[in-house]
Formats: sequence, C-alpha cells, structure tokens
Amino acid sequence: MALTNTTITSWKLQEIVAHSSNVSSLVLGKASGRLLATGGEDCRVNIWAVSKPNCIMSLTGHTSPVECIQFNSSEERVVAGSQSGSLRLWDLEAAKILRTLMGHKASVCSLDFHPMGEYLASGSVDSNIKLWDVRRKGCVFRYKGHTQPVHCLAFSPDGKWLASASDDSTIKLWDLIAGKMITEFTSHTSAVNVVQFHPNEYLLASGSADRTVKLWDLEKFNMIGSSEGETGAVRSILFNPDGSCLYSGSENTLRVYGWEPDRCFDVVHVGWGKVSDLAISNNQMIAVSYSQNNVSWYVVDLSRLKKSGSVIQGLIQDKPIPAPTSALGTTLRRNYERPTTSCTGQDPEGERRSPSSEDEKEDKESSAEITNPEDYKEIFQPHSVISRTPPKRTEPFPAPLEHSFSESVLEKPGPAVKIHARNAKAGVMGDEEALAQIRKGHDTMCVMLTSRYKNLDTVRSVWASGDVKTSLDSAVSMNDLSIVVDVLNILNLKPSLWKLDLCTSILPQIEDLLQSKYESYVQTGCISLKLILKRFWPLISDTLAAPPSVGVDITREERLKCKACYKQLKNLSNVVKNRAEQVGRHGSTFKELQLLMAPLDC
Repeated sequence: MALTNTTITSWKLQEIVAHSSNVSSLVLGKASGRLLATGGEDCRVNIWAVSKPNCIMSLTGHTSPVECIQFNSSEERVVAGSQSGSLRLWDLEAAKILRTLMGHKASVCSLDFHPMGEYLASGSVDSNIKLWDVRRKGCVFRYKGHTQPVHCLAFSPDGKWLASASDDSTIKLWDLIAGKMITEFTSHTSAVNVVQFHPNEYLLASGSADRTVKLWDLEKFNMIGSSEGETGAVRSILFNPDGSCLYSGSENTLRVYGWEPDRCFDVVHVGWGKVSDLAISNNQMIAVSYSQNNVSWYVVDLSRLKKSGSVIQGLIQDKPIPAPTSALGTTLRRNYERPTTSCTGQDPEGERRSPSSEDEKEDKESSAEITNPEDYKEIFQPHSVISRTPPKRTEPFPAPLEHSFSESVLEKPGPAVKIHARNAKAGVMGDEEALAQIRKGHDTMCVMLTSRYKNLDTVRSVWASGDVKTSLDSAVSMNDLSIVVDVLNILNLKPSLWKLDLCTSILPQIEDLLQSKYESYVQTGCISLKLILKRFWPLISDTLAAPPSVGVDITREERLKCKACYKQLKNLSNVVKNRAEQVGRHGSTFKELQLLMAPLDC
C-alpha cells in the first residue's frame, strides 16, 4: 500500500520509556527501517520493533553503560560497545551471545560491520580504531592517527576502505588491504559527528558540529560541496537509496541536499529535538531521538519533499543560486563493485589471541532475554526457514490526519507468469477437427504451465524479500531452464542487480542456454553473457593479476570467486567459438561475444 494525499509532511509516531535509567545510545536497522536497538546506563541493550510499545528482547552482559550500538546488514546480529572498552556481539535470531571482545582502554564510541564478512570496526575515546575478526575473537589490525575520540566509522560499499570521523575535526580514509591511511580531510572546523559513503559512487558525505554538511570526491580526494544554513550541529546524514540526494538531520530540522552545484532542495521543520539516527522504509523517513530514558519515533513522508529541481532561496549564503535540472549534477564517477563474499584477515604480530577462560565466563554471564515472543517470532524466526508463501510486507505508517491509500505495483517476476497464463487460455476458433487437434496437447500444456507457475511463485516469494542471489539459486535448483530464462530476462533489464556471486551461479546455466534448440533461450543466454563480460571481466582480470595483500586480506574469497568465473568463462569460450562459425540468426551475436572473450586467451 502507498500513502497519498496526506495533509502533513512529518509527524511524531510514538514515544516510549526505553530503559530504567538514561538512554545513552541507539541505532536503526537500515535494511528494514523497522528495527531499533537502544543502549542505556542500565548496561542493557533493548531491541524494539518501530511503532510497537513493547521491547522484543533485552540483552545483558555489559557491566558499564552502553555507549554505541550497530546492526549488521541483515539485522540478524547486533554489537554494542561499553564505557569500559568492551564489545559484545549477539545473534538475534538464535537469541544468544556470540562474542565478547576486549582491547580498548577507554569507552567505545563508534562501530560498523564490514559489508562482506565476519569483521567489524570499533572506535574509541582513546582515539584508536580496531578491526576485529569476530570468528576468532581477536583484533586483526589497529589504526592510529586521530588525536581525539573517534565518533563515527563507516566501511565503503565494496569493503575495501574505512572512513573515520573524530572530535579532532578530521576525517581519515583507511585502505584495509594496504593497512594504511589513504588520505585525510581537514576542512571541518569542529568535531565531525557522522560520515557515510554514497551507495554507488565514489563519494563520501560528512556532518559536523560546525553546522555544515560536506561532500568529498574519493577519486580526486578533494571537497566538492559544502552546505550552509544548518540551525545546529549535524547529527545524522543519509543518502537516498538511489543516491540522488542527501538527507541531513540537525536539531528539529531535516534538509534535502544536492551537489555539483551545492543546493538545498527542501527543508522540513520536525520537532524531533536532537535527532540521533535516520532510516528509510516505504518512501518514508524514520527518525529517532532520545531524552533521559525516553525514545521518540518520527516519520517524514518523502513523497512530499522536493529532491530535485529548483533550490530553496537563501539557504546557501553568499553564492549565486543555480537552477539545475537534477540532484545528481553532470559529473560521472566510478561506481563500487560489491562482491557478496566473506573475507579473511592477516594478523599483525601479537594482536590475535585465543579465547580465555575469563572470556568464556563473560559470555556465560551475558544473556538474551526474549520479552515479547510474538514479535520475536514474527521478526527473527522467518530467517531460519524457507518460506513457501510470499513474506509479509511492511506498509507505510499512516499520517494522523486525512489520508487515502492506493495500491502500488511491486516489481517482481510475476508478469512473466501472467503472460504465460494468458497465452495458455488462448484458443483458436475453427471447425471441430481443428479444435480437436488443438485440444490434444491442452492437458499436457496445462500441467506444464501450472508447474511453471508454482515454481515461479516460489522464486517470486524469495525475490520479494530482496535476496536476488537466493532467488536465482532457487530457480537453478529446479532444473527447469524456462524458470532460469524468466529470471534472467528480468535481471538483464536491471544490470545494477548483477553481483559477482550471481555470475558463479548462472554461468553453467548460460552454457546450456547457448546450446538450446529454442532461439529465445539462446538470445537470453547471449544477452546475459555479454552483460557479464562487459561488467565483470575488468574486475576478474584485475583481481587475478593483483599482487598479494600486505595488510588485511579481504579479497581472498573474492579471488576464489574470480577464479571460478574465469574457469567457467574459458569453458564457454569454446561453445561461443563453435557457434560463431555457424551461419544463422545468432551468428553475428556469437562473433561479437567471441571478440569480447578474446582476452581470455591472452
């Protein structure tokens, strides 16, 4: 359902008493926008479903106030850092403590999970940054350079860089593979509270207590934009999921920014006080703030905000007001590649340590108490089972004033099913003999299409959860090329959905498609192979040619994926070569593929 025609843009959703003492930290789950973790001076971490009044789970084990919290990307794990310098990691699905990590000499004030594997980074009041391998309970690298507390950490989408923001007014960019600092940004004049990478492009945004938001080019390592007009310290920033604009949260105000040139598209005055975190769900901004032991949720209807076009006059002072046509400007930048693989680390001498009896004792003293079983089962249990029905979708939060709802069309593989079902019902009117001939295969066709519909419905249910890799694997496991073709026809229209892991699953299927007797299968296979070669061959060749890592080897499993893809592409090159020599409808297409695959023989 989509919310339309609301009479207000923002509203307070709910206020709760989150802890028995003051709240000291909180974080929203960015994947769903519907999960919240709060940390308190009562040494607890509480897990909440947004808009629901009761705590789902209460996590214990820390013996000092919880100063920072972070979910991993799937929101199945949460890590919390304490005032004493310890970190504790919980598995929310299994409702148990996974790890206790010790090493910081002062309060932990920033955390982030690595996007590809079992790693996390922590920043401390002691100005140090540590990279942890949570599988072995050890610190694998320590980064030194800041002179004051590190208040925000963010991994790049490809997992190769780490950005750190500090009270010393600087932002540092670290290369995890080389194990050293790449560059330092020093244009802020006060503490930097938050940093975030652009979801696609080589851009970094930062928000500071100096009341500015700045954008940094990560190819040229220079500042490309700086806002003016914030009413207070910038505490939260968030890129729109498509990267078209940047949202900035300061005291009681939300701003929408574009860059190149700098401009502010919209300003919304929200009574959220000192906002602490932002997330997006169903085209709504979910925001949270806290005061004493209370936490408040706010909603902003993003469909009512300006995200491009003319700027708000007077918000960018002492500069001419441009009139751009889009939020993105015209500058083209390199995009991140996101191989969804885990990573392995190399240990600096003396950093790795084995679990001690003291650690085991601390783990035993930690617990995850489920305080609301119904909400717990609804949110966490579906992850551990394969759903055969479409998962329950969240809906936008209704505005408190006049509103109306309209059905929204969700993009999914369903249309292919509807087309085939419609064709199955088609009939040809004629004499009885013609009708009898047509009806001969009718029952068989109905059985085939019914089976295909059921299989596609299973794939669609996985697809609707946003897991493209799992939906493709489920299609492959059905041993029905027609299902694979249906899924590939959608993926071929959306190149941005392709990741390196998809290639390892689909290349063996493409070999079958290229040798199929059905022309439509051959055509789909050719399009997919061409897309893979153009999009991933540079990454595969560069990765395989790269020298061994000096610092943390985060590309080990990526290299294994690249080797597997290379081997599969070599097998396909023989098929392509044979087909290119044949005369036929697809002859020119195979000749083009042969040229694209020529570097494989070098």
